[in-house]
Amino acid sequence: MGSVVRSAVKAIKEKGFGNFLRELRDEGYLTALLDGNLMQTKIHNIGATLVGVDKFGNKYYEKLGDTQYGRHRWVEYAAKDRYNASQVPPEWHGWLHFITDHTGDELLLLKPTRYGLEHKENLSGEGDQYIYHSKGHSLNPGQRDWTRYQPWQPTKA
Repeated sequence: MGSVVRSAVKAIKEKGFGNFLRELRDEGYLTALLDGNLMQTKIHNIGATLVGVDKFGNKYYEKLGDTQYGRHRWVEYAAKDRYNASQVPPEWHGWLHFITDHTGDELLLLKPTRYGLEHKENLSGEGDQYIYHSKGHSLNPGQRDWTRYQPWQPTKA
């Protein structure tokens, strides 16, 4: 918590109090008060360096120095209300998980053009049209007419 306060004081000294408050509003800290995960990310962003933004609008940050190794790279998702890890494209996934030190923008320049498939997020579990309900599930009432379990009876020889 001390590093957050130090980072906030440093930002106030650099930008001035009015600009600091304006930046807090513009970055969405007021809306983050309602979402604990988003607020934690926003607090963590203080003093961090914006490394890049992908084509979906996700922002990638890095904070070197007093941050524990393995926790100094993270993503702030563009969709604040609905986010999951499949929204990170593969080129940025490698940077986030320390597979490479090249950012996603650098890797896009190196990507061969023969890989024509674009990244899509995994929509399983999102909305009723993507969720599979087994035939006995309460949310699948149309297929509840299956036969009950019949125990196996060996034939007598």
